[in-house]
Amino acid sequence: MRKKRYYLYLDYEENRLVTKSLIRLKNSLLRQGKYTDCIDELILKVVNAPIKR
Repeated sequence: MRKKRYYLYLDYEENRLVTKSLIRLKNSLLRQGKYTDCIDELILKVVNAPIKR
Protein backbone atom coordinates (compact mmCIF):
# COMPACT_ATOMS: atom_id res chain seq x y z
CA MET A 1 0.00 0.00 0.00
CA ARG A 2 1.36 3.41 -0.95
CA LYS A 3 1.76 6.17 1.56
CA LYS A 4 -0.66 9.03 1.20
CA ARG A 5 0.95 12.35 0.28
CA TYR A 6 -0.02 15.65 1.78
CA TYR A 7 0.63 19.04 0.20
CA LEU A 8 0.95 22.24 2.11
CA TYR A 9 0.51 25.61 0.40
CA LEU A 10 2.14 28.52 2.20
CA ASP A 11 2.48 32.20 1.39
CA TYR A 12 5.66 34.15 2.13
CA GLU A 13 4.86 34.96 5.77
CA GLU A 14 3.73 31.42 6.60
CA ASN A 15 6.83 29.99 4.94
CA ARG A 16 9.04 32.30 6.98
CA LEU A 17 7.26 31.36 10.21
CA VAL A 18 7.56 27.61 9.56
CA THR A 19 11.26 27.96 8.71
CA LYS A 20 11.91 30.00 11.84
CA SER A 21 10.08 27.45 14.02
CA LEU A 22 11.99 24.52 12.54
CA ILE A 23 15.31 26.28 13.19
CA ARG A 24 14.28 26.89 16.81
CA LEU A 25 13.36 23.22 17.17
CA LYS A 26 16.70 22.19 15.68
CA ASN A 27 18.60 24.44 18.10
CA SER A 28 16.63 23.01 21.01
CA LEU A 29 17.41 19.44 19.97
CA LEU A 30 21.09 20.29 19.54
CA ARG A 31 21.22 21.68 23.09
CA GLN A 32 19.72 18.40 24.33
CA GLY A 33 22.30 16.40 22.38
CA LYS A 34 19.72 14.73 20.11
CA TYR A 35 19.91 14.04 16.39
CA THR A 36 18.54 16.67 14.00
CA ASP A 37 18.71 14.82 10.67
CA CYS A 38 14.96 14.80 10.04
CA ILE A 39 14.63 18.47 10.98
CA ASP A 40 17.47 19.34 8.58
CA GLU A 41 15.61 17.59 5.76
CA LEU A 42 12.39 19.44 6.58
CA ILE A 43 14.16 22.80 6.64
CA LEU A 44 15.60 22.14 3.19
CA LYS A 45 12.20 21.13 1.83
CA VAL A 46 10.47 24.21 3.22
CA VAL A 47 13.18 26.63 2.08
CA ASN A 48 13.32 25.20 -1.45
CA ALA A 49 9.54 24.94 -1.88
CA PRO A 50 7.82 27.37 -4.25
CA ILE A 51 5.89 30.13 -2.52
CA LYS A 52 2.18 30.63 -3.22
CA ARG A 53 1.43 34.10 -4.52
